[in-house]
Amino acid sequence: MKNAYDTLSEAIAALKEEGFTEDYNLHDKGVHNQRKNSHIPAGDLNVLKVYRFEGNTNPDDNTVLYAIETAQGEKGLLLDAYGVYAGNVSKEMLDKLRIH
Repeated sequence: MKNAYDTLSEAIAALKEEGFTEDYNLHDKGVHNQRKNSHIPAGDLNVLKVYRFEGNTNPDDNTVLYAIETAQGEKGLLLDAYGVYAGNVSKEMLDKLRIH
Protein backbone atom coordinates (compact mmCIF):
# COMPACT_ATOMS: atom_id res chain seq x y z
CA MET A 1 0.00 0.00 0.00
CA LYS A 2 1.47 3.32 -1.05
CA ASN A 3 1.39 6.33 1.23
CA ALA A 4 -0.03 8.60 -1.47
CA TYR A 5 -1.65 8.52 -4.90
CA ASP A 6 -2.02 11.32 -7.44
CA THR A 7 -5.68 10.63 -8.19
CA LEU A 8 -8.64 8.94 -6.56
CA SER A 9 -9.11 6.57 -9.49
CA GLU A 10 -5.43 5.52 -9.31
CA ALA A 11 -5.79 4.80 -5.58
CA ILE A 12 -8.96 2.74 -6.03
CA ALA A 13 -7.47 0.67 -8.86
CA ALA A 14 -4.23 -0.02 -6.97
CA LEU A 15 -6.01 -0.94 -3.73
CA LYS A 16 -8.41 -3.27 -5.55
CA GLU A 17 -5.36 -5.06 -7.00
CA GLU A 18 -4.09 -5.44 -3.41
CA GLY A 19 -7.30 -7.22 -2.40
CA PHE A 20 -9.51 -4.37 -1.19
CA THR A 21 -12.42 -5.59 -3.30
CA GLU A 22 -15.48 -4.98 -1.12
CA ASP A 23 -17.51 -1.79 -1.51
CA TYR A 24 -18.66 -0.18 1.74
CA ASN A 25 -21.14 2.59 2.43
CA LEU A 26 -21.05 4.60 5.65
CA HIS A 27 -23.86 3.97 8.13
CA ASP A 28 -24.38 5.55 11.53
CA LYS A 29 -22.92 2.65 13.54
CA GLY A 30 -20.71 0.94 10.97
CA VAL A 31 -20.56 0.22 7.27
CA HIS A 32 -22.77 -1.62 4.81
CA ASN A 33 -21.23 -4.12 2.39
CA GLN A 34 -22.95 -3.52 -0.95
CA ARG A 35 -22.15 -6.87 -2.57
CA LYS A 36 -23.05 -9.03 0.42
CA ASN A 37 -25.88 -6.77 1.62
CA SER A 38 -24.52 -7.00 5.15
CA HIS A 39 -23.80 -4.58 7.99
CA ILE A 40 -20.42 -4.49 9.74
CA PRO A 41 -20.41 -2.68 13.12
CA ALA A 42 -17.74 -0.07 13.85
CA GLY A 43 -16.13 -2.32 16.46
CA ASP A 44 -15.35 -4.90 13.76
CA LEU A 45 -13.54 -2.41 11.50
CA ASN A 46 -9.86 -1.66 11.24
CA VAL A 47 -8.92 1.32 9.06
CA LEU A 48 -5.56 0.40 7.56
CA LYS A 49 -4.97 3.53 5.50
CA VAL A 50 -6.66 6.86 4.77
CA TYR A 51 -6.24 8.87 1.58
CA ARG A 52 -7.55 12.39 1.15
CA PHE A 53 -8.13 14.08 -2.21
CA GLU A 54 -9.04 17.73 -2.68
CA GLY A 55 -10.77 19.17 -5.72
CA ASN A 56 -8.62 21.13 -8.16
CA THR A 57 -10.96 24.11 -8.33
CA ASN A 58 -12.43 24.15 -4.83
CA PRO A 59 -10.43 23.12 -1.74
CA ASP A 60 -13.70 22.49 0.12
CA ASP A 61 -14.55 19.83 -2.45
CA ASN A 62 -12.78 16.87 -0.87
CA THR A 63 -13.03 13.10 -0.88
CA VAL A 64 -11.68 10.66 1.68
CA LEU A 65 -10.87 7.05 0.78
CA TYR A 66 -10.54 4.48 3.58
CA ALA A 67 -8.84 1.10 3.13
CA ILE A 68 -10.64 -1.13 5.64
CA GLU A 69 -10.24 -4.65 6.95
CA THR A 70 -12.98 -6.27 9.03
CA ALA A 71 -12.59 -8.61 12.00
CA GLN A 72 -13.55 -11.43 9.60
CA GLY A 73 -10.62 -10.60 7.28
CA GLU A 74 -12.76 -8.98 4.59
CA LYS A 75 -11.02 -6.05 2.84
CA GLY A 76 -12.70 -3.18 1.09
CA LEU A 77 -12.95 0.53 0.41
CA LEU A 78 -15.12 3.23 1.89
CA LEU A 79 -15.40 6.42 -0.12
CA ASP A 80 -16.71 9.46 1.72
CA ALA A 81 -17.26 12.40 -0.59
CA TYR A 82 -17.69 15.01 2.13
CA GLY A 83 -15.69 13.73 5.12
CA VAL A 84 -17.03 11.91 8.16
CA TYR A 85 -18.04 15.16 9.83
CA ALA A 86 -20.70 15.90 7.19
CA GLY A 87 -23.14 13.16 8.20
CA ASN A 88 -24.73 11.80 11.33
CA VAL A 89 -22.63 8.87 12.48
CA SER A 90 -22.02 7.41 15.94
CA LYS A 91 -19.09 8.51 18.10
CA GLU A 92 -17.61 5.01 17.78
CA MET A 93 -17.70 5.29 13.98
CA LEU A 94 -16.20 8.79 14.09
CA ASP A 95 -13.38 7.48 16.28
CA LYS A 96 -12.69 4.65 13.81
CA LEU A 97 -12.53 7.00 10.82
CA ARG A 98 -10.78 9.97 12.43
CA ILE A 99 -7.71 11.09 10.50
CA HIS A 100 -4.74 11.33 12.89
